[in-house]
This record gives sequence, C-alpha cells and structure tokens, in this order.
Amino acid sequence: MPTAIAVTSPDLVLPPHDRQTPPAVVQPLDTLEDSLTGMHALIEQHGYVIALYPSSAEGAVTQRLRTVRSVLESDRIALLGLDLPPLGIALLAQQLRQLSVCDFSPGVLASAARLLAHYIYAGALLGSVAKLDRVPVTLSSHAKSWVPGAQFAVLANPRPEIVRVGQQELSGPEFGTRLLSAAGQAPSDWVTETLAPAWRVQGAATVPLPAESARWWGTSRLVEFAAGLYDVSVLYQLVSSVRREQCHWCGLELIGDRCGFCAAPLPPPSAQELPATVVRASSSVRALPRGAT
Repeated sequence: MPTAIAVTSPDLVLPPHDRQTPPAVVQPLDTLEDSLTGMHALIEQHGYVIALYPSSAEGAVTQRLRTVRSVLESDRIALLGLDLPPLGIALLAQQLRQLSVCDFSPGVLASAARLLAHYIYAGALLGSVAKLDRVPVTLSSHAKSWVPGAQFAVLANPRPEIVRVGQQELSGPEFGTRLLSAAGQAPSDWVTETLAPAWRVQGAATVPLPAESARWWGTSRLVEFAAGLYDVSVLYQLVSSVRREQCHWCGLELIGDRCGFCAAPLPPPSAQELPATVVRASSSVRALPRGAT
C-alpha cells in the first residue's frame, strides 16, 4: 500500500486527478481515542503516514498530533508543519498523494514536501489587508485598504508580494501550472478571467474554501488561489532529479537537508564520511527522538 497522506480537516482534501490517486485521510480526529485508533490503523495498513498541517494551526491540533505519535511510540509518522496558506496545503497534499503510488520511499516522499512547496504559488484576492499579518504589509497598503472598492492581490508563497488590482500585476510561475480557486463572501471573476490568462495556466478548477482560510488571511472577503505542478510525470522527474541521502539517525532515505520523519539535519560533508557510530556518538542531542513530542 502507498504511504498515507494526512491533512488536518476534510476541506483540505482535494478531488483526485485520476483513479490512481489515493484519497487523503484526516488526522487528528475529534477525540484523542479516535485519533489513536485511526492513526494505528493507518500505520498497520500503509506502513508510514505523512501528516501535513499549516504552521498557523491551533495549538490543540498540533498537540494532539504529537500526542498521538508519542503514545503510539511510532517512528513511522512524519509531522510536517508548513508556512503555506490552507489551499496551498491542500494542493501540496494532492501532489504527495499523486507521488505516493510511485516508487519513492516514505523518507523521500516526506522530505519532498519542502521541495514541492517552493513550486506552489499560493495567494488570495482580498478586499482588505488591514488584518493581514502573515505577509508583510506596507503602511501605504494599509491606508489604501480603507478606500471603498479597493482590492489587493496577495502572494504568500513562494515569496511575499502585494499589489493593487488594476494597477500592478502579480508575479507568477514561469512553468506550466494548474490553478485552483476558492471564493469566500466576496466572489470575483478576477482570478479566472485576469490572473489565469496572465499566468498562462494549463487548467483551472474551483473548489470549496477551506474553513481556516478566513483566519489565515484576516478577512472573509477573499478569493484564495493556488497554482502548482499537476502532471505526475513532471512531479516525479522533479523529485527524482534530487540526490538522495540516508538519514544518519533513523536510516530512511531523504532529499534535501533534513529528514521528514525524525527531523534530523543532514550532517556536513566531513561528518558524512565518518562511520555512522561516530556520527551518532558526536551528536549530543537527538533532533526528534522516536515517539517523543
């Protein structure tokens, strides 16, 4: 069975592109007991679980995830907090679901989340930036947000940017993407009729707005959007092109500079040349002990 991909709420589960894409699961559940039972079943069925959650998630959500991993004493659960808006998290989870049926090991799949996040363009069309605190807002933008009818196009990832709609264009990807949009209390055609052609997207779809979006963006007057790679062959090529290493602590494969499961950083080249026993002995603190929070 493919590695299970988990998200923190049902509204972060996007429809699959095809029949081969496995569904995402929701963790944690309403109670600790249900969360423990559900996570144990996932490990038994899939072997490994990769749980994505926004770094802005409420403390109760993240605490329960850590408690579940600690109680189960499992090193097969990866908890990945990401600085992405809700729709960006949903898109990343969909990409990992697509890749989970490929021949990537769980360690590579978990560490690929950080790589893929760099290629997600996540933002929103806002009627006000007065309460936006997750993207730097200038004093001028704050003042303009009080002008009746003002709209702002805000990019949170891969780099923050705010422009006034009708006066400037929002920087977009230089590669083929599929665009997702989700409208709140202020629906608008700007994303589909203006942004999509400007970004030359290769497809667009409308999805329900995640419940967390209004809190993340500081207003319910928004249209959230996220654009990213969608072709599984392109996603596969991107991840497979990165050099693979072995985690010196838990032994799983990884790409990048940090293990997705135990969070241990990749040692510097000089340390990697030493025997594994020497490297472990030289580490005074484990990055994330198995089963610990």
